Amino acid sequence: MADPTSSRRSLPLKALQPSQLYISVAKLAAVAARWQPPSLETLEPIPIKALDGRLVLTDGHTRAYAALRHGFTEIPIVWDEEALDWDAYRICVAWCLEAGITTVMDLAERLLTAEDDEVLWHERCRVMQATLAVQREANGSGA
Repeated sequence: MADPTSSRRSLPLKALQPSQLYISVAKLAAVAARWQPPSLETLEPIPIKALDGRLVLTDGHTRAYAALRHGFTEIPIVWDEEALDWDAYRICVAWCLEAGITTVMDLAERLLTAEDDEVLWHERCRVMQATLAVQREANGSGA
């Protein structure tokens, strides 16, 4: 698929689908401490990729949420060129959609302590990755 953002350097936050369910307040504090003064010029671009008709945040959810908290409605973006595990991203986006998370704004009520983030998000992702590995092995597709 061609890069739909090739002529744009920023996109509205409401146009971007999160791929994670929570924001760590510890990470948010770290982003806030680094991002001084808050401006779009000093915010590292957020990587995105097209997935099943949606522009998905592949990383940078905390930075995107910090921008929202500072009143920004758009964020700088970059087309993610990394080789990603699209099966895992589809699962994560499905979890978000099931939870009613369709924009970064929906993460406002999903701020967690570092400990809760580890249990509720990271552990869930590890279990999902292990399940995918077993399925791939059973299908003969390897890692």
